[in-house]
Amino acid sequence: MVEQSPNSETLTAGIRIEAAARFMPEESEPEESRYYYVYRIRITNEGTEHAKLLSRNWLILDAHNRSEEVVGEGVVGKQPDLGPGELFEYTSFCPLRTEWGTMEGTYTFRRPDGEEFEATIGRFFLVPSAENAIVVDS
Repeated sequence: MVEQSPNSETLTAGIRIEAAARFMPEESEPEESRYYYVYRIRITNEGTEHAKLLSRNWLILDAHNRSEEVVGEGVVGKQPDLGPGELFEYTSFCPLRTEWGTMEGTYTFRRPDGEEFEATIGRFFLVPSAENAIVVDS
């Protein structure tokens, strides 16, 4: 996989989250105000304890500051349980009504002792420029 640096990178309680997005012109229909982005998330457990991802909470903003909140269990149908040093990576997509926008949010994790915590997903940009492009293997 060839990739650029992430648009965002955060570290919360030993969980590093990297995010990057790429515009999908072949899927987008600007005349219909439909713009599609694929994004890659890499979650790495840099801590000393297991952490199981339980849920996600996304805040998506478009260029007109219209917001959409997406809340649900796991990510891409999975709830990865990451041991120390393990990583989980996935790709998904985001439709927008404007040419550009942003995404940010949190993942809720649970430790083996039952403690739950939220790991921050830093804001990253959905913009149709080569500088933010990633290449995602399908």
